[in-house]
Amino acid sequence: MTSDDIYLLYHGLLLPKETHCADSLKFAQEFTFKDDDVLAVTYPKSGTVWMQEILPLVLNGGDLTPVLTIPNWDRVPWLEEKRLALVVDQLASPRALVTHFPYHLMPPSFHTSKAKVIYIMRNPKDALVSSFYFHQMAVFLEDPGTFDEFMDKFLEGRVLFGKWTDHVKSWRHTELGDRIMYITYEEMVQDLPAALRRISGFLSRNLSEEAIQKITEQCSFNTMKANAMSNFSLVPKIYMDPDKSPFLRKGVVGDWKSHFSSDQLARFTSVIQKELEGESFSLPWSLD
Repeated sequence: MTSDDIYLLYHGLLLPKETHCADSLKFAQEFTFKDDDVLAVTYPKSGTVWMQEILPLVLNGGDLTPVLTIPNWDRVPWLEEKRLALVVDQLASPRALVTHFPYHLMPPSFHTSKAKVIYIMRNPKDALVSSFYFHQMAVFLEDPGTFDEFMDKFLEGRVLFGKWTDHVKSWRHTELGDRIMYITYEEMVQDLPAALRRISGFLSRNLSEEAIQKITEQCSFNTMKANAMSNFSLVPKIYMDPDKSPFLRKGVVGDWKSHFSSDQLARFTSVIQKELEGESFSLPWSLD
């Protein structure tokens, strides 16, 4: 299959045809956000599936029913994917959604609503490694080639949803004020209860410590890996082949260290730093 068979181009961004189409993108642009909606925004492979586990639990006070009975892609659907039109009427308020869209592609109703946003940012080196393995197991995506080849694609934005730096910059330059909260994947790994308290406060849930601990346990990597509603084991092998790489692979910070050569690290760091030159925000991790 050629690249044209696998991807569609949308405002200069590559999206997989398996999960996106012209109708789903039109549906996203015409989607009506409600004031109590919550949207988790990520660049691919930066904690999206984790937030699909966390948000329903925070919003409903720790009731495990949805995360044990509804597949994650239906309980917290993607704004831009085909599934949303099929499940949107089944979503109870407050609704939780996820998106990989950059800020400028958000629909008009998002800007006029009071919907809240949690933007999760992950060290791009780990996002790259995770994406590399995901491309190996996702049959509906192009083979990534060698790690070095895939790194070039990543740095040039010839990957799903474009350049990491463009995505981060777009969501760092919003006019959302107190409607948006920024958190990193690394903060969540380091101290999930503290991250959950922040999320709970931001969403005005003010959960009890007992609920925080319950959600922490349910959202641990090992619990999610064993949960068929969260580990993508329900997806047929013709779409995702876990024999090549499990969907929930490691969930750790710093796995990039066992993949990058010193030359690759220098090249990667140089490109990212150059593209973020003069930005008003700083990254929470060293890129060296």
